[in-house]
Amino acid sequence: MHMTELHQASGPVPPVTANARTDACIIAASRRDPQAFEALFERYWPELHAFCCARAGAAGEDVAAETFRVAFDKRRGYDLGYPDARPWLYGIATRLVQHHFRRDRRHAAAIERSGRLLAHPEVAGASSDLERWLLGPEVAAAVDGLSGEERDALLLWAWADLSYSEIAQALAVPVGTVRSRLNRARQRVRNHLEERNQDDRQ
Repeated sequence: MHMTELHQASGPVPPVTANARTDACIIAASRRDPQAFEALFERYWPELHAFCCARAGAAGEDVAAETFRVAFDKRRGYDLGYPDARPWLYGIATRLVQHHFRRDRRHAAAIERSGRLLAHPEVAGASSDLERWLLGPEVAAAVDGLSGEERDALLLWAWADLSYSEIAQALAVPVGTVRSRLNRARQRVRNHLEERNQDDRQ
């Protein structure tokens, strides 16, 4: 069920009480009463919506809505030992963004094969137009040179403000892997910017 439909069907959402302040408590309550999940939706919709729109452009709203639909469907599998559900939600959103880009590339490839491609497709894994605009041309060019894994980790750190351990939870990888990806990403961005600065001085 789409979250907006859930909201319309379920009526007013009861306030989060003192014994249900954490995300884990909300999710636990939603397993008994699906309506309770709306509190998590209202808590995180604005920031997840902004993140998804920044990454996927016009498709971002659909990606954000799908994030909460998937989370709602998978809430029984959530580890209640994690009181903060943000890394879980951002992990779902990141995977859906990846799926969006893969689907777009498959679509572009199909058009190219049919001989109807009117413009060059984006490089596989490259940033969206909106990502490039938000990052600025120089940083965007550097980010385009990163692998998809490095870009995901960097944007979760820079835009979602997740910690290393939260990024590890979101991407289902060890913290050491997150640290390596971020170190490589920052170094590559730094090297790119330094090279451009040298070119400008010359």
